Amino acid sequence: MKFPEFSMLFTLVFAAFFSFSWASLPHQNFLHCLSLRSNDSSSFSKLIFTPANSSYESVLESTIRNLRFNSTDTPKPLVIVTPTQISHFQATIYCSRKHGLQTRTRSGGHDYEGLSFVAHVPFVVIDLVNFRSVDVDVENRVAWVQTGAILGELYYRIAEKSKTLAFAGGVFHTIGVGGHISGGGFGLLFRKYGTAGDNVIDAQFIDVNGRILDRKSMGEDLFWAIRGGGGGSFGIVLAWKLSIVSVPAIVTEFTVSRTLEQKAIELVHRWQSIAHDFPDEMYPTVALRSINSTQDGRKTVVASFGSVFLGTIDELLPLMQDRFPELGLSRQDCNEMSWIESILSESGFSNQPLEILLNRTIRTPISTPYYKIKSDYVKEPISKTGLKGLFSRLTDEAAASTTIVFFAYGGIMDRIPEDATPFPHRAGNLYKIFYNTGWLEENKVNSETHLDWARGTYSYMAPFVSKSPREAYINYRDLDIGSNNLGYTSYEQASIWGRKYFKDNFERLAHVKTWIDQENFFNHEQSIPPLY
Repeated sequence: MKFPEFSMLFTLVFAAFFSFSWASLPHQNFLHCLSLRSNDSSSFSKLIFTPANSSYESVLESTIRNLRFNSTDTPKPLVIVTPTQISHFQATIYCSRKHGLQTRTRSGGHDYEGLSFVAHVPFVVIDLVNFRSVDVDVENRVAWVQTGAILGELYYRIAEKSKTLAFAGGVFHTIGVGGHISGGGFGLLFRKYGTAGDNVIDAQFIDVNGRILDRKSMGEDLFWAIRGGGGGSFGIVLAWKLSIVSVPAIVTEFTVSRTLEQKAIELVHRWQSIAHDFPDEMYPTVALRSINSTQDGRKTVVASFGSVFLGTIDELLPLMQDRFPELGLSRQDCNEMSWIESILSESGFSNQPLEILLNRTIRTPISTPYYKIKSDYVKEPISKTGLKGLFSRLTDEAAASTTIVFFAYGGIMDRIPEDATPFPHRAGNLYKIFYNTGWLEENKVNSETHLDWARGTYSYMAPFVSKSPREAYINYRDLDIGSNNLGYTSYEQASIWGRKYFKDNFERLAHVKTWIDQENFFNHEQSIPPLY
């Protein structure tokens, strides 16, 4: 694509927008390059922010979910670009390459290690907040969604047109569509319809050379890689064409909580052996957290057993009585609702208007401002002794705001091959573990105390989870399992974490990377490396 060059008048206007001269602007060559490459000078200047701009801080902080990465010591981008058209992406990529700046692409900001807006080299953030249209075609059961949309915007637009259609994506509505699908995408419907990446049927993609590609022109290898190979490695997905799936008019949600004194360990031990075999229409989970005992004030652990079931209470109760009578599920534990209402309920927004799904900045009531996330996959039931040790750790003071969730596998995940997409965690898993160690106030001692607890608990769990490799979920980024602040250039080094996230799919991802981005322009601490 050819870009017109602009007159000195535009250069002066562009400089005036930032309120200081080009000579005093850090990386002024990059910004000057943008001014020459843009084909809509007057509007593009309003979409670019530097630290000298009064809106820079609010734009940067707008979708930082984990406040661990919003301290005075956190590296900040030199420039934030918020594109509204394809030419803005092309200009930003071209100028970043020319002037030696790394780019980070941000959709929802939920990446758990802040990789979409933090780097330890000079960098530019491409923030997709303005690139988020959603076009739903109910008749053909597809949707085109720009990658900067959040899941809530997608869900809301579907619900506007149908109460019995959905997308198989995640729960929290402020998650960005782009990052979510790029990592596979796990949600309430994954046992019925697979991951979000399994339900992508086309995409619009921009590569390092500014070419715009669709599924046909990019080829099946690249199309395979972007549906679970993790964001920030191959280029930028501009939009996704998604398959919309059927859900019943009524779904049922339940939660039953039991403490240690109410035989929580025995119930969790039993759950491990049966949840995998529940019908595809269920989403069985167990959430573990500590509470103060009402009897003596000491800490105990509560296990909350729950599910969203694609059906009515009358259909659910006999099923649970047959499969898990020990839980004692009753009609009073259950609530019937629409599918879209279950999304609100599961994320902590019960009885809120659907319009809350369009709020991009609201924090979920069940989250903490500071946190560390880890993940595991379990192939064999953990012994009661092993569970007892985990429960005991949850009574530590450092675990006061920690939640550990078991997500049952099975269903269609047992029937989709490991190499169908880069997301390999399919058959053979009983459940996934999500460790969320949270805290409310940040200081160095407090932070290290909670991080030490998270790492210690992860170490404790090693004998009970998957091995060779110890698997992890790419959308639960964890730099503890291998990273480099400057980004890896070695395939061998990157395989440390790459095989945990992708197993045998990692090598194929590296081949795709070598073909589409051999110079490794799109890279970060855990990006896919070229084969050299």
